[in-house]
Amino acid sequence: MIKILRYTEYLYLAVFFFSMYRVYTDWNIDRQGTYLFIFFALVSIGMFFFRRNYRKKFEQRRREDEK
Repeated sequence: MIKILRYTEYLYLAVFFFSMYRVYTDWNIDRQGTYLFIFFALVSIGMFFFRRNYRKKFEQRRREDEK
């Protein structure tokens, strides 16, 4: 279960980097379309930190229950 949560964190990071790449490459070509990718980048980096915090709390709670 914990490994799955860790993989989803890195999936959100991959979406962030892909979105930032698209913003960088398409900024002068289609500025309206890049705003959607900026939104994706912001949401994905926020979800990365949210999931990371949630996973660490889950691990800590599990360690306390095992004691």
